[in-house]
Amino acid sequence: MQHIIVIGGGVVGLASAWWLLEAGHEVTLLERAPDVGSGASYGNGGQLSYRYVAPLADAGIPLKAFKWLFQTDGPLRFRPEADLRQYRWLASFLAHCRADVNRRTTAKLLELGELSRRAMASLSLVVPPERFGWRDAGKLVVFRTRAAFDVAASKPGAGQIWSPEECTAHEPALGAAQHLLAGGIYNPGEAVADCHAFCVALAERLGEHPRFRGVVNSTALGLRAERGRITGIDTVGGLVTADAYVLAAGIQSRTLADTVGIYLPLYPLKGYSLSAPIRQDDIAPEISVTDFERKVLYARIGDRLRVAAMVDMVGEDVSLDAKRVAGLTRLVRETMPRAADYSQVSAWAGLRPATPGSAPIIGATRYDNLWLNVGHGPLGFTFACGSAAVLADLVQGKAPPFALDGLTLRG
Repeated sequence: MQHIIVIGGGVVGLASAWWLLEAGHEVTLLERAPDVGSGASYGNGGQLSYRYVAPLADAGIPLKAFKWLFQTDGPLRFRPEADLRQYRWLASFLAHCRADVNRRTTAKLLELGELSRRAMASLSLVVPPERFGWRDAGKLVVFRTRAAFDVAASKPGAGQIWSPEECTAHEPALGAAQHLLAGGIYNPGEAVADCHAFCVALAERLGEHPRFRGVVNSTALGLRAERGRITGIDTVGGLVTADAYVLAAGIQSRTLADTVGIYLPLYPLKGYSLSAPIRQDDIAPEISVTDFERKVLYARIGDRLRVAAMVDMVGEDVSLDAKRVAGLTRLVRETMPRAADYSQVSAWAGLRPATPGSAPIIGATRYDNLWLNVGHGPLGFTFACGSAAVLADLVQGKAPPFALDGLTLRG
C-alpha cells in the first residue's frame, strides 16, 4: 500500500483517486479551488460518447480550420501567443492530420471508451446515477452537407443511418432545422449526465472511504525531484509529500510537469456552453444531438438544455467573449428555436487540455513515482473512469486491459 497524492479535483482526478483507493492505496487529493469539479468539468456538454469518437486531427482539417477562421460564428478562433508551446502544439497537430493516424487513434479511443462504459457502470453501484442526471439518451450526429454525411455513413459500424425526415421523426426538436440537414447517424447506448454533479457525488464517496486522507485545498507551484524520484509538491501552503504522485490537473499539468523537466504536449482548447431552462411546452431534445459541421452539441440534462461548442486557441483565458456567446446563441435559436427558454440562458467557458492527436496520456514518467492522467480534451467525462482504471492497474504493476500504444507519454 502506498500513500498517493492526486493533483487535480476535476472529473479525471476524482476518478483516479477512487480507483486508486479501491486498489488498496491511501489517497490525498490536492485541489486549488474551494470546490471539486469547478474547472473544465463544471459546464461541459455532458455527453458520454463511448461508441462515437472523432479525433479533431484528421485529413482535411487544416483547410477546414482556415475557412472557419473567416466565418462570423465559426467553430474556431485563433489568437497568436508569445508562447512557443502554442506553436509546438500546432506543428504536432498538423503532423497528426492524416487519415491513417486518425484511424489508429479512433480505434484506440474506442477501446478506452468501452472500458470507460463498463467502469462507469461498476461505479453506479456506489454513486447512484440519479445523483448526476444520468440518461441513456442515445446520440444522433446530424450532417448539413451530403459529402460529410456520405463519408461518415460509409464507415463500418457507423450506426443507424437516418434521412432528414427520420431524424426529425425520432427527435422532434430538430423540426425547424430539417431543411438544413443531409441526414444523421444514430448510436443507441450513449448517455448524457451532469459532470459537475457527478464530481460532487463522487467526492462525497471519497470522503467516506476508509483509506482517503482528505483534500488539501492549495495551489501547487511545482514538483521537487531528486535521484529519479519526486520528493514533494511545493504549494502556496507549504510542502506536501507522499510515496507517489498522480498529475491530473488539467491544463495546469503542463506547467507542473515543466518544473521537473517533463514536456507535456497539452494546449488549452477553450470551449463555451450555454444552459437554459426547459419549460413545460418546450420541445427539447430527448436524444443527445451533435451538429457535425458546426461542432455544436445539444443535451437535455435534468430540466435544462445544455449546448456546448467552439474551439478557441487563445491561451489560458477563461473569460466569456460576448461575441462568441452571442454567435452560439444565434445558432442555437436557428437550429432548435423551441427547445428552451433562451431569455434565461447562462453562459460558461472552460479550458479543455488537449493533446495534438486527441488521445489522453496515461501512465508512467521517467520518475518512478510520478504518474500521468492528462490530456483528455473535450472527452474528460467520457474517458475519466476508464483512464482511472488503467492508471490503477499500472500503479499496481498489472498489465493494462489493452495495449496502450498512442496513450502514453512515450507512445
